[in-house]
Amino acid sequence: MCRWIAYSGTPIFLSRVLFDTRHSLIDQSLHSRLGVETTNGDGFGIGWYVPDVATPAVLRDTGPAWNDRNLHDVAHHVRSGMFFAHIRATTGTAVQQTNCHPFRRDRWLWMHNGAISEYGLLRRDLALAVDPALYAEIEGSTDSELMFYLTLTFGLDDDPPTAVARMAGLVEETGHRHGVRHPLQMTVAVADGERLWVFRYSSERASRSLFVSAEVDALRALHPDVDFLQQVSEDTRLVVSEPLGDLPGAWKEVPENSCGVIQPGLDVFQAFQPR
Repeated sequence: MCRWIAYSGTPIFLSRVLFDTRHSLIDQSLHSRLGVETTNGDGFGIGWYVPDVATPAVLRDTGPAWNDRNLHDVAHHVRSGMFFAHIRATTGTAVQQTNCHPFRRDRWLWMHNGAISEYGLLRRDLALAVDPALYAEIEGSTDSELMFYLTLTFGLDDDPPTAVARMAGLVEETGHRHGVRHPLQMTVAVADGERLWVFRYSSERASRSLFVSAEVDALRALHPDVDFLQQVSEDTRLVVSEPLGDLPGAWKEVPENSCGVIQPGLDVFQAFQPR
């Protein structure tokens, strides 16, 4: 499987969460505590938004994140108020740049941890459901990218939760038709540069780990000596596959089979059900 981080809030250097925390994403690439695999070395990617540019930037490569000099340099020089980072452990598809997350189309970024069970069996049927106008843009061979293009097909631009629910419903219906008992396992992040949506769902009701950071004002009261908390806005949030440290009260588990939107003002989490 994989590990990932999504950040939304006060612009910071990417290195603050990729390198500088006790259990940073780079540490997780070697020493994952909650993942299926301890080591996630089959490629990495980062995607970030900057003011006055309509589309996000993306950097992806096939090597392990822990010794990539370009990643280190970019992370210590790029500041962003919304960014994704992902370390990959392949579930069977090739280790190649086009299979690394996050995936991008127009203003959208998408990344995924999990798998479509028996993907080779289901892939053709699922691919045929992609809008023909979008299909030629698929570059890699992963279930994750195909899930993204199915979600685009089902109306991501208009209603992200409904589009993801329709994608999940199609995967489950297709899987069951082919005799796959538990077709889908996913934690997903998708963003448009202004809002961030996250999803935690599995057909077997045993989803991969996912956590969201607690409200900044509450954490300031608990930990007035932590400089980072004094420097970011109350709207700042991180969503992570694994907590980045052991700061008491800092992390809340995202409920099983739920989705949420991280946005200025009020974050909203609700039950998630495939359609």
